[in-house]
Amino acid sequence: MSIQQIDTAVVAADRSRRRLPPELNILSVLLGVALIFEVLGWVLQGQSFLMNPQRLTIMILQVSVIGIIAVGVTQVIITGGIDLSSGSVVAMSAMVSMSFAQIATDRAVFPGLTDLPAIVPIMIGLTCGLLAGLVNGALIAYTGIPPFIATLGMMVTARGFAKWYTKGQPISFPTPEFAAIGSGIWPVVIFLTVAVIFHVCLRYTRYGKFTYAIGANPQAARVSGINVRTHLVKVYAIAGLLAGLAGIVTAARAQTAQAGMGMMYELDAIAAAVIGGTSLAGGAGRITGTVIGTLILGLMTSGFTFLRIDAYYQEIVKGCIIVTAVIADVYRQKKRSKGA
Repeated sequence: MSIQQIDTAVVAADRSRRRLPPELNILSVLLGVALIFEVLGWVLQGQSFLMNPQRLTIMILQVSVIGIIAVGVTQVIITGGIDLSSGSVVAMSAMVSMSFAQIATDRAVFPGLTDLPAIVPIMIGLTCGLLAGLVNGALIAYTGIPPFIATLGMMVTARGFAKWYTKGQPISFPTPEFAAIGSGIWPVVIFLTVAVIFHVCLRYTRYGKFTYAIGANPQAARVSGINVRTHLVKVYAIAGLLAGLAGIVTAARAQTAQAGMGMMYELDAIAAAVIGGTSLAGGAGRITGTVIGTLILGLMTSGFTFLRIDAYYQEIVKGCIIVTAVIADVYRQKKRSKGA
């Protein structure tokens, strides 16, 4: 390679580093959506959409659980996989953790195990999520089953377990310590803490480098010495663990657990990740983008409710946005390949 070619490569790399973060594009979408709802609010409702702190607080609290799941799903998608089991794992973890968080009543699932310290049901709920993730990862890594099929199987199995656990009956009456997990601003704090931790892990650790490498080119990652199978198990285990955490927060916030909890949460989490710029082709995505994507989903749901638009139309619009985000990702991939 000539000196001129080296200089050209250095200049190109320098320009690449100076590019604005891709999250700015997603942030502009967030601001645009907020502005649209603000204008429609004055036109259709005669009041402001954004200048209502209570509405915005409720919105953030509602999306915090989806955000926790989306952080794990983002890492799975970066590896080139998918996780359809998150919502069912939320229900399973919520049911199991709540059964060990009850006060002494005649409706206790385990009468001899009531009034336990909050750490006990928390650890049990996290373990449920972790085991589900480990099964997903092991099936994908060691049997060659496509992620779609493996996690679809777990989705059905976990939901069935949640229904079987108490024969479809809800579980209520948690201890005050357990209920406090879902009260006030704590769900948001947990979401942001999880997002910061895994943003750092993906950007500055070997775990993150291996995750991106596997998503970009699994064969090249394997040749370079990365144990792809073991790492995939880790990624899916983390996704399951975070789904379990989301189940705990959901149960604590509602102060009850039902087998129908978490329905369609996996699709909302995938949508948040894709809207946030995570490529379904693998190898690209950031937690910061996922956080913004989660806020966009929450903003849209809150805005539609504010404008009194039926939930049916909300689902239609959400589906269109997901498809649009995927189409945009396809065009980004084509542009990137041409540039290469």
